Amino acid sequence: MNAYPGDIKIFTCNAHPALAAQIAKRLGIILGRSSVSRFSDGEISMKVDETVRGADVFVIQPTCPPVNENLMELLIMVDALHRASAGRITAVMPYYGYARQDRKARSREPITAKLIADLIATAGADRVLSMDLHCEQIQGFFNIPVDHLRGISLFTQYYGTKISDLSDVIVVSPDLGSVSRARLLAARLDTPLAIVDKRRPKANVSEIMNIIGNVEGKRAILLDDMIDTGGSITNAANALKSMGAKEVLACCTHAVLSGPAIENIEKSAIEELVILDTIPLPEEKKISKIKVISVAVIFSDAINRIHDGISISTLFE
Repeated sequence: MNAYPGDIKIFTCNAHPALAAQIAKRLGIILGRSSVSRFSDGEISMKVDETVRGADVFVIQPTCPPVNENLMELLIMVDALHRASAGRITAVMPYYGYARQDRKARSREPITAKLIADLIATAGADRVLSMDLHCEQIQGFFNIPVDHLRGISLFTQYYGTKISDLSDVIVVSPDLGSVSRARLLAARLDTPLAIVDKRRPKANVSEIMNIIGNVEGKRAILLDDMIDTGGSITNAANALKSMGAKEVLACCTHAVLSGPAIENIEKSAIEELVILDTIPLPEEKKISKIKVISVAVIFSDAINRIHDGISISTLFE
């Protein structure tokens, strides 16, 4: 065991204070005192209002919309803590924004997932704690340790409790990129797996091509890491229904839900969408089809283990 000697301190910016408060409560501590405001020209003003010298500090800040604002808040907070001589700083990013540009798919494109990794380390973070990165290889973009949590255990527990008889359930990957994630859920629930083969003619637009697997008469569970406009998963749900699925459920870790997402979900064949609260869900997006599960229990346990020098991988065994 390699326990960190400093006290745990939890700080938050403006992205998701409710989640930070839940995590701090589960750890039995009070949120660190800090203030985040704006100068008249819109620049971020940051102040840490208590000593952090030698402390084991965790900053809770998903880089969700408004992405640029929340990212800058995180970087400035980490810089402030670093300059205040915090013993160790962990950037807790339940949702890692800019993750979709993880390679040069075409000429003269940036790799923003790597750029953000460099910025976080340069600001002074010693470690990153995140959940369900869009691409697992993003861990390799960092030159500091990255602890990668998985939301799959929460979905496994939810559906294992909700559905008493899993004999007619099939887990469905909405695209080829989510196959490994869906296969893991299928293995844990002991159900078959189907795959939606789609073509994406341009960004945020998808076209269903084929469904690999028999979904007729099945209760289908669509699993994705993120829902943005909702086009992909709703098109997949509608296709499953047209192929004979008797019920279509869906779940995702990160509910970005931008643009027409809520409208798309409301009109789709999805009967229930389960999301995790890595991103806060605004009041205007809370509809009857959406159920939210908190990730506070996983993150609080992970923070405790990081502080005590205990393996995090045992959380998923």
